[in-house]
Amino acid sequence: MRLLVLSSYFKGNRFLERMHAEGCAVDLLTIQAALGEPWSRHAVRDVFAVPNFHDRKALVNAVAYLFRTNNYERIVALDDFDIEVAAYLREQFRMTDTGHGDSEARFFRDKLAMRMKARELGLTIPRFTSTFRNDDVNRFLAEVPGPWLIKPRSEASAAGIRKLHSVDEAWQRLDALGDDRSNQLIEEMVPGDLFHVDSLTCEGKVIFAEVNRYHKPLLDVYQGGGIYATRTLRLDSPDVAALKEANRAVVEGFGLKQGASHTEFMKAHRDGKFYFIETSARVGGAYTAEMVEQATGINPWSEWAKLELCRTAGPYSLPQTRRRYAAVIISLARQERPDTAGFTDPEIAHRLDMKNHIGFVLASDDYDRLTHLLDSYRERIARDFHAVLPGAEKVGH
Repeated sequence: MRLLVLSSYFKGNRFLERMHAEGCAVDLLTIQAALGEPWSRHAVRDVFAVPNFHDRKALVNAVAYLFRTNNYERIVALDDFDIEVAAYLREQFRMTDTGHGDSEARFFRDKLAMRMKARELGLTIPRFTSTFRNDDVNRFLAEVPGPWLIKPRSEASAAGIRKLHSVDEAWQRLDALGDDRSNQLIEEMVPGDLFHVDSLTCEGKVIFAEVNRYHKPLLDVYQGGGIYATRTLRLDSPDVAALKEANRAVVEGFGLKQGASHTEFMKAHRDGKFYFIETSARVGGAYTAEMVEQATGINPWSEWAKLELCRTAGPYSLPQTRRRYAAVIISLARQERPDTAGFTDPEIAHRLDMKNHIGFVLASDDYDRLTHLLDSYRERIARDFHAVLPGAEKVGH
């Protein structure tokens, strides 16, 4: 099988390595800023780069040139921002029978499309409105108590989200957006605890799902600073079964046929219900894959590659899973290369090696032991390493 893999961000080496191990011919297309990253070049035939993925005409010309001498059977996007790009290319080269086209991809990228589809499926979601019509916005602001969130429809995670406390503030923000207003939505803010479900889908059915809880909502970390952390839940927690069922309803209802997904839910303080927040047809970032692998033995990148193969190479079989607890903790650091030699616990499964960051993947058979380590590491990182960027710099970063 010949694949063209897209990634505008450095990630997915395990995907490339699995494809190589299975005998696939893979070309990687990235952007020039990421060309020097340590890609697993031994696992690909070649690495190509374009200035960016935003110039669709230039991108199509570059891919068309590659198509002249390569019979690509799949176009695969590794990063959240590339889902729409891959869909656009599949439409251009008439490959929509091998993956999402433009309309289907929107359910996994466009937050407004997600909410409209979720409402159609009868899922529990925050109340929302598009920003196309003034009357709709005014009606929403009058009927739904604030505060509200205004969200970019196609950003990732909490990027670009603003909290609005008054009608005047909401309209000031919409007016400031100008022509970009239609690319936003407004929804009620639902305070609660944020969870994510990382799953694999085969032939339209979820075959694996791991439930995890963020230490605090990503919007709080992104806008207020702080230490990022997420962890697996207790095996006997009733939230596990409830979230797996909610995830199944989203992923299967949205039409994901094959591959990996990362879906977020808020457990509201007001009523204890799980509200669907967003989903994506990709592996969760921030070392989520490493955490899932430590907890279950399943690496989402590697298994996603095998799922792509089974479209033509025969049935897929999920490897046997194990059951333990795992967590990720990450922070911006004041030091360019933080010295983590003082962290010596045997539960450390992986240490981040990233400029001006400190972080670990932890794993243990004991839930309480992992809880103790997370509390201890948060305190030590906050005291000795943690840094917070000003808002404008953070957006640029």
